[in-house]
Amino acid sequence: MKTKLNRRLFLRGLGGAAVAAPFLSSIQERPAHAQDANGPKRFIVMFTHYGCLTNLWFPETSHGPLTAAELQARTLAPLAPFVDKLLLPRGIRAMNEWNFSHARGQGNDPHTNPTGSFFSCQPISPHNQVHEFNDAKSNAMPIDRTLDHVMAEQISPNAGGVPLYIRLGGFENEMSAISYSGPSERYSGLSSASQIYSNITGLFQDGQPMNPDTYAALKGQSVIDIVRDDLTRLEGFNMSGDDRLKLEAWKALLEETGGIVTSAQCNEETALALGLPGESSPIITSDVGGRDVADLFSDLAVLAAICDLNRVIFLKYPGNYTFDGLGHTGDSHGLSHRIGGPDQQGACVPDVLSMLEEIDRYYAEKFAYLVGRLDSFEEGEGTTVLDNSATVWFNELSDGNAHNMNNMPIIQAGSCGGYFKTGQAVNLDGGTNDLTPGNSLGQCVDGGEANGISQATGTSAEIGSRPINKYFCNIMNAVGVKAGPDGFPMAGGTAEVTHFGRWDRTEDFRNGPDGEPPLISDPGEYSELRA
Repeated sequence: MKTKLNRRLFLRGLGGAAVAAPFLSSIQERPAHAQDANGPKRFIVMFTHYGCLTNLWFPETSHGPLTAAELQARTLAPLAPFVDKLLLPRGIRAMNEWNFSHARGQGNDPHTNPTGSFFSCQPISPHNQVHEFNDAKSNAMPIDRTLDHVMAEQISPNAGGVPLYIRLGGFENEMSAISYSGPSERYSGLSSASQIYSNITGLFQDGQPMNPDTYAALKGQSVIDIVRDDLTRLEGFNMSGDDRLKLEAWKALLEETGGIVTSAQCNEETALALGLPGESSPIITSDVGGRDVADLFSDLAVLAAICDLNRVIFLKYPGNYTFDGLGHTGDSHGLSHRIGGPDQQGACVPDVLSMLEEIDRYYAEKFAYLVGRLDSFEEGEGTTVLDNSATVWFNELSDGNAHNMNNMPIIQAGSCGGYFKTGQAVNLDGGTNDLTPGNSLGQCVDGGEANGISQATGTSAEIGSRPINKYFCNIMNAVGVKAGPDGFPMAGGTAEVTHFGRWDRTEDFRNGPDGEPPLISDPGEYSELRA
């Protein structure tokens, strides 16, 4: 990764590129993606586990303009200051839901199913419809790669076509993994803050000095500044009229893009402003200035975005986590079941709903921190890094006790360069302002018993079941991913993305990889989400 950063900046800042310019037959073409005019477009994800108390999470408005006041009344209160830059796509179902009746999804595992299929929209293998615990059901993995790798292949070529996948917490297995670089190829990403930081800054060069163009780019000079002397020399050459036209077109192209492809804020000053160490202290220790470690990783993600290290950035929070900082003694998985353990039925843990509310609010605070940091750096004319991004908080499930995957709690910040509506909730399941927030408070309010088998704390399967595949098509089109003639994303494609995954109905997942043939029954993106 360290050499890739230098190569990226070298190629973008290389003065010698100006020498080759007159001989490039396509040099008079303008950039293919007009949406890059004010800055690169990015997909930034925060992913958490085990769902939420949907009744306390969703604002009252399910379709229409959002207000700060209604966010303040929910666990999303930390996001109230950014209400005008938020989008709530309501009524979405994620794929491969696990349930006892086998009416939807595969029967492998309540968590392996959704995590493996969430960003792949593919079934997991080996397929197992037996409910008793066994290795086959807990170690299954998707049969194709996930969205982060599909997108990074096209929009993060300078990162080797690989996403920046940041794991908060060291341990991860197939029951919590969400990133796969190929069929059954789990991608572990990075969990070391120092390693991520060195990849961004390029400080660790294995003893090799930076080339002058890389150093200048890191210090904030634009490409046009770096190549200006070479261009001046070329202009003095005796060349044909055709070559001179090409040179002028090359200069215009650099002027059009040079101020944004190498951010003037990708420097030590920005790192220090984010509370990160300077160039003389590249090692990030456990002392992060009193910040939550989660905020440290968010700051690294923000710096990676500013420096254009990667345009696909995932921040993945750990599963089975005990929030001792909130005074909890039970882990988040057991609490989501309401009974303090992995079983589906039992006595409610005292005050379990209050503890789950605290966890939901904590995650909202972490997302608000990330959003606020992205929104604090200007990029382009009157826009911020946040405005040029689709920054989305995804959750593994809707309600953690029901393990349902319809009526998903999804919240997006940023319009991705004006592609998406903001300041609104959009009910994709009918367009009315009466979509249910679910029934997460249906058990354990006054103690008693919890029953996850019944899925009574979730949302009726007939409600809020528009496929997440279509939302992923929106995101891919917003950042410039292209498709082949069949509408599926394809490197080198020229078409709009209209298809993603193997199936877009959770019922089709019941028979596993060798079951129903591939079918996207509702292709295209959600036009309702477009600005």
